Amino acid sequence: MKKLVNDVHSVVRESLEGFALAHSDLIEVHFDPDYVTRRTPKAHGKVGIISGGGSGHEPLHAGYVGEGMLDAAVPGAVFTSPTPDPILEATKAADHGAGVVHIVKNYTGDVLNFETAAEMAEMEDIEVTTVLINDDVAVEDSLYTAGRRGVAGTVLVEKIAGAAAERGDDLATVTAIATKVNEQMRSMGLALGPCTVPHAGKPSFDLGDNEIELGIGIHGEPGYRRGAMETADALVEELYLKVRDDLDLAAGERVITLVNGMGGTPSVELYICHRRLAQLLEADGVDIARSMVGNYVTSLEMPGVSVTLLRVDDALLELFDAPACTPAWK
Repeated sequence: MKKLVNDVHSVVRESLEGFALAHSDLIEVHFDPDYVTRRTPKAHGKVGIISGGGSGHEPLHAGYVGEGMLDAAVPGAVFTSPTPDPILEATKAADHGAGVVHIVKNYTGDVLNFETAAEMAEMEDIEVTTVLINDDVAVEDSLYTAGRRGVAGTVLVEKIAGAAAERGDDLATVTAIATKVNEQMRSMGLALGPCTVPHAGKPSFDLGDNEIELGIGIHGEPGYRRGAMETADALVEELYLKVRDDLDLAAGERVITLVNGMGGTPSVELYICHRRLAQLLEADGVDIARSMVGNYVTSLEMPGVSVTLLRVDDALLELFDAPACTPAWK
């Protein structure tokens, strides 16, 4: 294993220290317990938005802390949920007197720990609502979840819910908007190879030289099919059809597209994937209202790609287009 680390046991701590130094104008990193908050002054009466999960998916979640998106984020160890204590501290830091929304990817550890933190926060008179993200269409249950996994679409929920909170919507409204985004989006990904968790020191799974895994999770969980490598067009079409059919897209509708790299896929390949996705949507009479291409929700250095489609209306597009300024979204 070759990685640019000093000590496999201090990867998250040293990464957070570097993150704080690089973006001191936008965020503040707190240690023991570890969580990240925005530097902009608190606006009394604003709904707070926080999210979090295991490290290794950067820029999710800390990269989206800032004006127009998250108030705070909680990084756990690599691919490991944060514990309730830092989630509670982040919730308290994000509380501006109007309640706090927890945006939680559907992984068992995340769900349980955020649920415990929410109960602790409510004992301190902070009203908390939770929106569970489960946009993955590949598998219904996995080693990490009961039900569908939360994957790349999480960033779209953070952006749109964050914009709703920023404009002054109340807790019930922000929660309803975040829930609507989750209900109107679907994602699916594939891996060309594994990633290596630093403290494990070996690849998270094995793939042959000419094999791929369809329906992969963002922690390297198995998908629904392992097969031979195919052309980019063929692979994107398989992802698209699964997502389209599950979302029940129809001609005349509008979508935001997200072609997301898993950490080890170069932009040149991601744009080839977006090209095919755009062709397929055009053939089906679906309009691309906005498109995103890049590494938004990663899995360390995993080579692979995911496709997310979010059905939108004018109200959601207005929130998506609203200004945001975070380390990873400007």
